[in-house]
Amino acid sequence: MTRFLQASVPLSLSSLSKRLGLSSSTRLQLRSFCCKMSSDSPPLTHSITLQSQLTEPVEIVAAPNISHSESAIDSSLFKQWLKNMESEKGVLYGGALSLRRVLIQGVDMFGKRIGFLKFVADVFDKETGKKVPGIVFARGPAVAVLILLDSEDKTYAVLTEQVRIPVGRVILELPAGMLDDEKGDFLSTAIREVEEETGIYLKQEDMVDLTAFLDQSTGGRIFPSPGGCDEEISLFLYRGQVNKEIIEQLQGKETGLREHGELIKVCVVPYEKLWCMTADAKVLAAIALYEMAKKEGLLPHLKA
Repeated sequence: MTRFLQASVPLSLSSLSKRLGLSSSTRLQLRSFCCKMSSDSPPLTHSITLQSQLTEPVEIVAAPNISHSESAIDSSLFKQWLKNMESEKGVLYGGALSLRRVLIQGVDMFGKRIGFLKFVADVFDKETGKKVPGIVFARGPAVAVLILLDSEDKTYAVLTEQVRIPVGRVILELPAGMLDDEKGDFLSTAIREVEEETGIYLKQEDMVDLTAFLDQSTGGRIFPSPGGCDEEISLFLYRGQVNKEIIEQLQGKETGLREHGELIKVCVVPYEKLWCMTADAKVLAAIALYEMAKKEGLLPHLKA
């Protein structure tokens, strides 16, 4: 809180433009506001002007007692969210909706970088004047891999059994993980996560991007919970042939980064039963994409 209880924190136009990482066509302005030390007044407010609404500045407000909230506007999560809002498919494109204020409510650090960001965006429908629901849990892009192994005329799927505190349950799901940096290397992240969570090493040339089969208008990724979270997932497929001993070795294998609290166990299930053995949305989406791509003849031939 000490960092924000200052009279003002002036930043130059070029400095804030660089921090938000927006295109050169997007004009940003920064104004400093006096901060009152009261429970109902946010300690600091920035103002930005977006290309999509040049005459309507947007307040970026940091709630009191939020650690690292000033660095939230530096994060790739916030930059990408603004970019999505103003993109051709974005909600601000066309001018029917207006973004007036963003209230940053929570920041979770993963080491030195922001891992999760919680904020409320005040977006209004200009025609009705009504506010559109805008509570955002930003966690960024992720990957998941459907691993199918053929053995003795039967196909198996490789899942991970993981403790998931948010739902209070142990869940069977696809090997998956978040991108660790801003480079957007989805394929390398997918291969790394599979190795960490299952012990299986995959080659890039053997991977198939299932979400790439989606229509271009979708962005080529799935959104598991767009009503509250920005997470977008690329789903990959690996299919190979192994002997029965490999299936037996994988079954029940304990993996994961234990020093990071990952309690993971590998679970191998018959593919024909996969659709009803878990409620993991990634699994069900991967099955749908795989089956439709196979039906349309879009998948490469299985290597021996």
